[in-house]
Amino acid sequence: MPWNFPWYQVARFVAPNLLLGNTVLLKHARNCPQQALRMQELFERAGLAADTYINVFATNEQVADMIASPVVQGVSLTGSERAGAAVGEVAGRNLKKYVLELGGSDPFLVLEDADLDAAVGAAVAGRMYNGGQACTSSKRFIVHAALHDRFVEGLTAGIAAWEPGDPAAPGTRLGPLASVTARDDLAAQVKDAIDRGAVVHTGGAPVEGKGAFYPGTVLTGVTPDMRAYREELFGPAAVVYRVESTEEAVELANDSVYGLSSSVFTQDPETGQRVAEQLETGAVWVNATSRSAPDLPFGGVKRSGVGRELGRFGLEEFCNKKLVRRP
Repeated sequence: MPWNFPWYQVARFVAPNLLLGNTVLLKHARNCPQQALRMQELFERAGLAADTYINVFATNEQVADMIASPVVQGVSLTGSERAGAAVGEVAGRNLKKYVLELGGSDPFLVLEDADLDAAVGAAVAGRMYNGGQACTSSKRFIVHAALHDRFVEGLTAGIAAWEPGDPAAPGTRLGPLASVTARDDLAAQVKDAIDRGAVVHTGGAPVEGKGAFYPGTVLTGVTPDMRAYREELFGPAAVVYRVESTEEAVELANDSVYGLSSSVFTQDPETGQRVAEQLETGAVWVNATSRSAPDLPFGGVKRSGVGRELGRFGLEEFCNKKLVRRP
């Protein structure tokens, strides 16, 4: 399980599997061991049978051995593409069922007839949610030329208002990133874009001083030769593109190795439905940013993963749909 939602991610995997009668071995992210121990304690206090849920602190090699063990029937991972590829390789070699929830670079389409104020407000919230450290954060804003300049102005003002600060202080909305490494990775991606000609409207460089702080950032003029065009930006950095038509917006949205979620802003329900059907993502939200809920299936296509979590589809991932036919 990943570090960015250390309680919720465990719950959304464990609850459906316990309902199915499965037992669980769970390895949490290495940078949140306290939550890992606390979660097992909570299950035990709730009366869960002994060894139904077991927290493990393990190396990558030990995890590979666990996946290969005949005791283990399947494996689910939420994390990076690299981790997903490694887990999928071991699971496939041992003929184990697997579900992978990986990265995302969610497009956010603003069509010519969109409610601009609603789109800007949703864009700020969608990009800055959890400090931008969410696979389903809106990351690529694809805006019709008729609204582009005003959208950039509104998005820049909204994101600039989220000033980095002490996460324990009242009123702080943007704390540090999860690690200095995460901050430096994001800074390198943004710097690469700037060095190659992208325009910075706010932010664009790490906050000086102690801590892994990075300010809200808005870029335009990003081109395919830049890292920010192809890679996931896992932090509070937004890229805005100008397009001349809905068709161009869809083409640009689909020009990505990722396909987790997406958003379309339009005042015409039929247009929203038509565009949603063309987007290569696991989910599309019309006039809203992506989210997850227990009753809604969650998952992606392309390099965003395999399989589904949550909802009926997620509940059925790790069950044997057995046929019994009697004469």
